[in-house]
This record gives sequence, structure tokens and C-alpha cells, in this order.
Amino acid sequence: MEALVLGNATLDVICYPVDNVPRHDSITFQRSIVSPGGCGSNVAIGLASLNVPAGLAATIGDDDAALLLETYWDKVGLDQRYVRRIPGDHTGVSVGLVDTDLQPRFVHTSGANAWLDSSALDLKGICELGCRCLHVAGFFVLPGLLKDPFAASLAEAKIAGLEISLDVVQTPRMDDPSYLWACLPYVDFFFCNLIEAMRLSGIDDPEIAGRFFRDRGAGAVCVKLGNNGCMLDSDDFRGIVPAEVVDVVDTTGAGDAFAAGFVAARLAGMQVEDACKAGNAAGARVVSSLGAISAWFQES
Repeated sequence: MEALVLGNATLDVICYPVDNVPRHDSITFQRSIVSPGGCGSNVAIGLASLNVPAGLAATIGDDDAALLLETYWDKVGLDQRYVRRIPGDHTGVSVGLVDTDLQPRFVHTSGANAWLDSSALDLKGICELGCRCLHVAGFFVLPGLLKDPFAASLAEAKIAGLEISLDVVQTPRMDDPSYLWACLPYVDFFFCNLIEAMRLSGIDDPEIAGRFFRDRGAGAVCVKLGNNGCMLDSDDFRGIVPAEVVDVVDTTGAGDAFAAGFVAARLAGMQVEDACKAGNAAGARVVSSLGAISAWFQES
């Protein structure tokens, strides 16, 4: 195992197109897909699909939805030894309503994800397995990481020599970013999109926001800008890393794909700017299909 992803795992139901949801009337849509989702699962599947020996640390329910997730994870050879089933609880579910502008909105229940905390991070075990990178996915949607001293766990991971990346997801919990501020000094690469950056920092300029997060302790910052690529603030490069131009079908999971491409590139020895290019390429690949992981199961 070269990379471990610590994050949420859900069953995703993606529906397209859905522009409005009336209070009492039925609606129809053209396409749907049911597959694993959640930032943690998405990144782990992406890494495994990029031929990275990867593992996932997550909590899922004791139900049929968990069986479907495990089936997909088996297909890509994902190491699941740190995935824990919670007896009597249900797997998290996200219903994504993708509008004609190709932007998703989610109706979500966290389910067993609420049980995920720092105890899922077996540093001794993963280091013995040869793990070099730890990616924390969906930070603010994991309440267990906001209740315990997760920053201390990241500090231990840093001492153990792991390269640490962390990504966030927009949620009302972002209104109290103190948990993130405690973690950033131990994070080598912090990822967020522009909306998330604005909500956390109050700054609408990605370059200034990047500096803000570095001042909070992050080693380097990637602010994802959709089809404009990303803004990278690192010791070696500061500026826009452009994205590929592709026909977009659905932007669900684009940020998770970016993280997978970035981490895979770092494990391959690439410098940070080139890792951002690899992340942009992975994101471009995923947005060409409906759903967060469909593209990984298609011929590239």
C-alpha cells in the first residue's frame, strides 16, 4: 500500500437533468446512475484506477448498499482492511440532482460515516505496509474528525514521514474552521475549490486565499477553479495551472479526481506543478461521464 485515503463512503444516486424539485408534483429525468460515492471512496477508486496500490479507511453500514460499494472496490483492487462495517447502521447515501448547467446538488444522509474518527488511522500498520501518502478526503463532512484531536493524529503521521494532503467539502460545519486551522500546520497539500476557499477565508481572489491558507500553516495550497484549472501556491510555483478543455457531462467528483491524480503524480516523483497538471487531467477525465467514478471504468 503506497497511499491511504481516510474519508467518507456513500452510495450515490445521480439523476440528470433536474433543474427544479416541486413541493408536490412528480418530475422526470433522462439518465441516472447508482454507484459508490463519497469523497474518500472516490479518491481511493481513482488512485487504484491509476495503478497506485491504495487503501481506504472508512465506515460503512451493515446493509446491501455496503455490498455494492465493496463490489466496486474489489474491481479496482482497493485494499479494504481499514474499512469498518458498523452493525445496525446504514451506509451513507447521497442523491445528486444534476441540473442543465451540469452542476450537482446533493440530498445526503451520512449514515455510518458518522463513526469515522482518528482511531481509523493505524499509523504503525500502514507504515509497515509501505504507505507513503495519506489523503484526508471530505474533512468537514466527517463529524468524528471534528470531535477528537485529529490534528494530533496528523502530527504523528507527519513524524512518521507520510506526505499528507487534505481536501474539504462545503457544509455548514465550515462556519467554524477552527478544526481545520489546527490541522493545517501538518498538511503538506491543502485542496479546496474557490467557493470553499471564499467560505473559509472570506477572500474571493484565489491567489490571496492561497496565501491566507499558507499563513495558517499549509505547506502548499491548490485552489481548484473548474475549467480554469487550479491556482497553486507553493514554495516552487505560484500561479494558475491550466486545465484541459473537454466536453463536460457532469462535474460530480471532479475535485476528488483531482486529488487522485495529484497524489498519484507525487508518488511517481513529480514536482508539485506537474502534480497539479496530473490532477487537472484526472478531473477532466471524470467530468466527461455521468457520476463521480464512471470514467475510471471506461477505456481512457
